[in-house]
Amino acid sequence: MEKGFTQKEGVDYEETFAPIAKWANIWTLFAIIDQNSCKVHKMDVNDFLNGDLKHNAFISHPKGFVVK
Repeated sequence: MEKGFTQKEGVDYEETFAPIAKWANIWTLFAIIDQNSCKVHKMDVNDFLNGDLKHNAFISHPKGFVVK
């Protein structure tokens, strides 16, 4: 069974994590790629996240989660 969450009861139910890339990091990565003659491939994450599912996805709260 795939649950995918790692929250712990009473510790981090209210926390969220949204990674943000800084431009300095992106340009540094491109410089390393260029120096090593590597290729860069692009992926459109919006299409991935908003695509049509071919199966049902059931979502549930972590065990012990309570809405106040």
